[in-house]
Amino acid sequence: MKLYTTYIFDLDGTLLDTLGDLAASVNAALRTYHLPEHTVDEVRMMVGNGVRLLMERAVPDGNGNPLFEEVFAAFRRHYMEHALDTTRPYDGIQETLAALKRRGCRTAVVSNKFDAATKELCRHFFSDTIDVAIGENEAAGIRKKPMPDTVIEALRQLGTGSDDAVYVGDSDVDIATARNSGLPCISVLWGFRDRSFLQAHGGTCFVSHPSELLSSM
Repeated sequence: MKLYTTYIFDLDGTLLDTLGDLAASVNAALRTYHLPEHTVDEVRMMVGNGVRLLMERAVPDGNGNPLFEEVFAAFRRHYMEHALDTTRPYDGIQETLAALKRRGCRTAVVSNKFDAATKELCRHFFSDTIDVAIGENEAAGIRKKPMPDTVIEALRQLGTGSDDAVYVGDSDVDIATARNSGLPCISVLWGFRDRSFLQAHGGTCFVSHPSELLSSM
């Protein structure tokens, strides 16, 4: 595997196992409005396109439900208070990020999670190893993935171009984001989607453990 000088990471399912906290906040919001709840595995297949679409998938009739905006607001409030209850970096992530920094690599996170939560999680877990963190912020003119806006902004803030940069993610959205950004994509196999799903959506390069990002092959 080629070694790069700039690594652009997805967050949920790539660096952090956030599924338990996301599912808990989804169900807390649904429970508040007496709506049917979902299993963790059901929520697993709803994530990846931003929290609004997550809730559109979770709420019966989506944004056509007259309670949708209230349920979505309840989810946001709950998640901002409970985003660190069970969320943890995947095994090997901290060591791999530290090794990349020792090599002088630039690192960034781009996420469809709302911007405040993205920045807070990166400050909490990766303050010494992630240089730039960008979340969903369409109000600032940065469209969410799979549009390339977050990647372009991350590269701008890093002060570098796309040459010798790579995108690392765990979903079909990440594969499409890398393609739209003109970057190669490494798909991780410890996240929210399995190899067969990723291959069906165009994935061609896979790693089974974070340490593989440090090895030339």
